[in-house]
Amino acid sequence: MALAHALSSRVAECVLQPDLLARVFAPRRWPHLRHPFGTAFDVHLTQPPQVAIGCGRQAALATRLLRERGAQAVQILDPRLDPRLWNLVIVPEHDALRGENVLTLRGSLHPIDDDYLMRALSAFPSLALLPEPHNVVLVGGPTRHAPFELPAFIGLLRQVAECTRAEAGSLSMIASRRTPPTWRQALYETATDLPGVRWRDTGDGANPYAGLLAYADRLICTPDSVNMLSEAAATWAPLYLWSPGTVVGRPRHLIDTLLASGRARALDDAPERFDVEPLRETARIADAVRARLLA
Repeated sequence: MALAHALSSRVAECVLQPDLLARVFAPRRWPHLRHPFGTAFDVHLTQPPQVAIGCGRQAALATRLLRERGAQAVQILDPRLDPRLWNLVIVPEHDALRGENVLTLRGSLHPIDDDYLMRALSAFPSLALLPEPHNVVLVGGPTRHAPFELPAFIGLLRQVAECTRAEAGSLSMIASRRTPPTWRQALYETATDLPGVRWRDTGDGANPYAGLLAYADRLICTPDSVNMLSEAAATWAPLYLWSPGTVVGRPRHLIDTLLASGRARALDDAPERFDVEPLRETARIADAVRARLLA
């Protein structure tokens, strides 16, 4: 959706309703293929869009079928088939897939740009009242690539809280879908003396994520999520990564890129501000798609 909106102001979303065969075989075809994704998708087959964008294995079949009806097909993530079955395939740099019609990006596609941040400033005006500097901790959770433990996470929160007190600033912390209950409780109970937002889930009110990205003077991010790192790197706030050397596997490539380029730094005892150039891959990829398919 972020890529679609970067390409056009006229965007229609189709939620696929795969039948059993589509769930099993997509993105491959099978004999006598009929109505694999429900009636809503059949409408798009009869009136194909100029550009069809899909993400994931089942959507890869949908974009293949729409290409056969005349749409320009853009597939996000490796479809595990010959990429020439689509007009363009977009994959992260850490994927091995390459080809004449394959575009690679650093991190992930997302909607964070200056317009997004300006709208967030207007939507969350109360955040402007928090003391500066405003430190914001974006919290993911332990994964097989980033096997962090609760005591280490509590140590991170205490470290950032100590820095915030020394600066007489504010501290906001926000969980995500991946954050385990013990971590959510820790971010709620740590540094209760400091002003700021503590958001665990919708029980704490509306999700302030967009506003925190816009109002942050400094972002501290757990390094477990490529999506979260990509969105944080698209802001104008200095980005600090907690224990980046602990991470292995696919997220390692983006972490190394952010550190080597200077867009992010490893969190140390006394983080300082530094000049920032936002990483805006969605706009770059949209320009490439436009040049390839819409010129």
